[in-house]
Amino acid sequence: MALLYILFILCITISTSAAARTALFVFGDSFVDAGNNNFINTTTLDQANFPPYGRTYFNYPTGRFSDGRVIPDFILEYAKLPLIPPYLDPRSYRYYKIGANFASAGAGALVETFQGSVISLQTQLIYHKRVEKRLKKMYGDAKATNTLSKAVYMFSIGSNDYMSPYLITNSTHFNSSNSNSQLVQIIVGNITIAIKRLHEQGARKFVFLNVGPLGCSPGLRIILNPPNDSGGCVEQASLLATLHNQALTKSLKTLAKQLHGFRYLLYDFHHSIQQRIKHPSKYGYKQGKTACCGTGRFRGTYSCGGKRPLKEYEVCKDPKEYVFWDSYHLTERAYNQMAHQLWNQQNLKTFFD
Repeated sequence: MALLYILFILCITISTSAAARTALFVFGDSFVDAGNNNFINTTTLDQANFPPYGRTYFNYPTGRFSDGRVIPDFILEYAKLPLIPPYLDPRSYRYYKIGANFASAGAGALVETFQGSVISLQTQLIYHKRVEKRLKKMYGDAKATNTLSKAVYMFSIGSNDYMSPYLITNSTHFNSSNSNSQLVQIIVGNITIAIKRLHEQGARKFVFLNVGPLGCSPGLRIILNPPNDSGGCVEQASLLATLHNQALTKSLKTLAKQLHGFRYLLYDFHHSIQQRIKHPSKYGYKQGKTACCGTGRFRGTYSCGGKRPLKEYEVCKDPKEYVFWDSYHLTERAYNQMAHQLWNQQNLKTFFD
């Protein structure tokens, strides 16, 4: 009875607070995934539902690729909203009034990116359409439309599209041919199409994380650098991220002129990570290059948790001293700092007024 009472109070709290709150809908990859891959048929390469993931805040693994929370979690906290479960969690429908998280670790803007193992951006858009239909059924067309038009739509997508070929083949170099620009145009083009589709459905406020410095992650440092290398960022790898970010910036400026009521914030995820790698002590870290969890040089081998092909791993004592949690993902502290920048310095809070 006590449990039923708690659930009843929770539902009442969500419904009443949501009436005056702005919803958050999240699309993308592991940087914003709340655990959707826990509910699909995939491998542990694209899952984080085992220790030591989640140990800092939740004290258990949630499916988030961090030692704790990720950026959308902090945004929800700043907006005075409860954490939203992943969309595929059977409980998620209770939270639709305040948003949904469709993100999937490993996902890309290309359907081919880790196809069959993740939830592509195209599928995430289908899920959002289902939420729209459910909202209309639950609250009526007018209230549902109002919720969707006032909501904030967060995107973190693109990194896996560029990294997947090299992670799959374990290549020692990135392709620097002219085809890179064509690839970037296709990926940014798919993101642009997704934005337009959501805009047609009433979305007006968007926030984007651009692609981080791909060649600076501990994982790619050890794949793309020779064993005797000092371990600097792999510039040819990060070039793709730079090209992507330039194209995304241009596309968003164009959309702002074309789409009625379109508002957006573009967070420089690339610069933010790069600065913490180069100047860790400035941001309160002791280590900017080496991951907290993994094995090998820079703990860059993707073995955190011992559930992936290589079982051997070690984990640091205090993740707060590290920028990177595992081979490719950040610590809760890093995500917290970035969310704080987004909310205060870039005034994301005005989107939730």
